[in-house]
Amino acid sequence: MAGDAEGFMDFASACGGRLFRTAWLLTGDWHLAEDLVQETLGKVYRAWTKRSRPDDPAAYARTTLVRTFITHRRRRGSGERPTDSVPELPGREPDVALRVTLLDALAQLDAKDRAVLVLRYWEDRTVEETAAALGLSAGAVRSRCFRALHRLRAVLGTDADDPTRSGVA
Repeated sequence: MAGDAEGFMDFASACGGRLFRTAWLLTGDWHLAEDLVQETLGKVYRAWTKRSRPDDPAAYARTTLVRTFITHRRRRGSGERPTDSVPELPGREPDVALRVTLLDALAQLDAKDRAVLVLRYWEDRTVEETAAALGLSAGAVRSRCFRALHRLRAVLGTDADDPTRSGVA
């Protein structure tokens, strides 16, 4: 059992940052992202010690994170929205205003649409990997991507296709 715990600690240290970035993109809230990662790592640890190590622990953790996020959004109710302020990040972003605008637009999508976009375009997952992580069909992922991108473009405006011409910068 001690070897399992050490192996899990190595795994959590190696992929914790990536899980946090994904959670932050999903939630737009620094503290909620930390909570989701902690809850996810707790669930992965239980699976790690009960059934032995998952075949692909990183994929298992991503799937668990996304499902935990969706469950959290269902419990929150439809009335709550993330705050307008984004916490300061260490270092400087090349185009902070555009990033904030994009995060605000992502916050207007429902949880599954947001999860599909984050997995497909931020995590650079295939349609099939995204479908497996969310428990959807590949066609449903494609449809959700299409509709969610259309909604993002509507919120971001006509210059969204060319961020260099955007008035946001």
